[in-house]
Amino acid sequence: MKIVACVKVVPDSAATLNADNGQASWGDAPLVINPWDEYAVEAALNVGGDVTVITIGDETAKEATKHALAMGCKEAIIISDPALADMDTQGAAKVLAAAIQKVGDVEMAFFGRQAIDGDAGITPAQTARVLGWSALTLAASINVDGSKVTVERAVEEGRQTVSAELPAVFSLVKEYGEPRYPSFMGIRKASRAVVPVWTLADLGIDAPAPAVEVTGVENPPARDVSVEMITGGSPAEIAEILADKIMAEKIL
Repeated sequence: MKIVACVKVVPDSAATLNADNGQASWGDAPLVINPWDEYAVEAALNVGGDVTVITIGDETAKEATKHALAMGCKEAIIISDPALADMDTQGAAKVLAAAIQKVGDVEMAFFGRQAIDGDAGITPAQTARVLGWSALTLAASINVDGSKVTVERAVEEGRQTVSAELPAVFSLVKEYGEPRYPSFMGIRKASRAVVPVWTLADLGIDAPAPAVEVTGVENPPARDVSVEMITGGSPAEIAEILADKIMAEKIL
């Protein structure tokens, strides 16, 4: 079975986002594989078969692919093209779908729930729509039986069990289980791996026109916050003073 895991390189989760001349800037934060995508790679490896990891980006995208290779993926592909500089989630879905089709005979495509830099969480479903496949999102468990797959989805109300025929697209949540740590031998093997780079010409598609245009990014306005400690001789007195202040400030 051919399986694809789609991953993304993102700034470290401890990084701070700032506006720099109208552009989003993460400063000099180190780049890592998107933490949610580690669950996608784990699920892909657990299903078995040949797992190919795909990412979109420039030279820095190798960080994500090398990590996935160290975890146990067989191959990696980077899609890089200057025309993708202003790509939105819809464009990413079209590019990833074209790459999945180029790999050929893929039956399962795995994604993390969302990327921690954009937090949109819609690329898996958008990719499934482009491919014409079922989208089984928020997967906490996956069971494959021949050409049929059953997924237990982690939703706010509890758990929901759904099933579909392969091929299908999946997005994974942390309830699936902790991703494995790359082994020492896996890290060494990944460091020597040659990762091919595909362009839009290799995929046979034009640059997708963005549906969303970011016209500028601004830092939130500064807030002047002050704290006043209320004291009194008894809890009842403190409560009365607090109630008077709340009424005076017209909070209620």
